[in-house]
Amino acid sequence: MYINDEIIFNTPLGNIKILSKDEEITRIDFTRNKTKKSNSLILNNAKIQLKEYILGKRTTFDITANPNGTNFQKKVWKALSLIPFGKTVSYLNLSILLKTSPRAIGNACGKNPLLIVIPCHRVLSIKGKLNGFSALGGITTKKKLLEIENIKI
Repeated sequence: MYINDEIIFNTPLGNIKILSKDEEITRIDFTRNKTKKSNSLILNNAKIQLKEYILGKRTTFDITANPNGTNFQKKVWKALSLIPFGKTVSYLNLSILLKTSPRAIGNACGKNPLLIVIPCHRVLSIKGKLNGFSALGGITTKKKLLEIENIKI
């Protein structure tokens, strides 16, 4: 039996929605939807960790997740997860590391189902510019996430 659940909560960056399936987080995204409570321990734990991150009190996450994506996307997301808090990498350098193109890296970032936890916001252009961010709020949200990590652009 599959158990799906969601929670939506307010943060200084806007409302965040977390989805779970079978006690694993499957999606984290910004939303315009109204807040929604949940009794799920895994969702409430993820909510606490995300709020701590946004308040500058957390630099890593301990969340059981199972993002849905292609093998290539999962490979990119794993590499993104290795970028330390407060650091950035360019699309080009990440593409060289993974033996692909910067555009392919950007496409995988755009499909990232676990915003913030998989830190696609830490990927910048080779010149350090903010390029594309598919989450609600776009570049403005990306910039705010980088500011939380004291990354100056």
